[in-house]
Amino acid sequence: MGEVSSLGKRASGKSNGDDAKNNMKLKHGIYNIYKPPGPTSHDMVDQVRKLSGEQRVGHAGTLDPFAEGILIVAIGREYTKKLGQFLKQDKVYKATIKLGAESDTGDLTGNIIEARPQLGHGKREVERILKSFIGEIEQVPPAFSAIKIKGRKAYELARKGIMPDLKPRRVKIYSLKVLKYRWPYLEIETRVSSGTYIRSLARDIGQALKTGGYLEKLVRTKIGRFDIKKSIKLLGLD
Repeated sequence: MGEVSSLGKRASGKSNGDDAKNNMKLKHGIYNIYKPPGPTSHDMVDQVRKLSGEQRVGHAGTLDPFAEGILIVAIGREYTKKLGQFLKQDKVYKATIKLGAESDTGDLTGNIIEARPQLGHGKREVERILKSFIGEIEQVPPAFSAIKIKGRKAYELARKGIMPDLKPRRVKIYSLKVLKYRWPYLEIETRVSSGTYIRSLARDIGQALKTGGYLEKLVRTKIGRFDIKKSIKLLGLD
């Protein structure tokens, strides 16, 4: 895996899985990095600092530790200044939603707060419900998020048992389709606007189906023209 934005310089790797070459010293530029499940986005930035020898490294669009996929990373002052433009770009995700329960975090890392283990809907009904989410919608961010409320991050309050009062935000779902459905697992692919929380989308789909639901798996496959097929995979972070 290995391609750099035209804004930066091309990485050493020239083919999928050419990880050893990709781990040669990274130069200043904007990189399409693959984040595996496990490390935080900050962990990835630290790894790039080590590989580049450059302290001024930043990323655009945080991925939760359990998630995987594209993380856009910039090396050098002239490129970190450009990261803002990527935050506004549309994103594509593949997600697995586990129906029949809800978790306090909206994903598999949280505590189950409600279980509804009844048999699920048929695929046609699921597809009908999903169509209702396409277009501009009002979405309430998850309680466990980095949104600030009076100077404090929402997840800091949620961890103390204080449910933050988060206001709905207007986001856009450009496409939403079923990839696979076998109760209780629903695999979807969606293209969304900046600011869309897939954990909230999973929660809302579960509520619309009256089954509950939370994210079991999340893969970010595209940000603008960046594609996961051309991401750089760093050694030691599998």
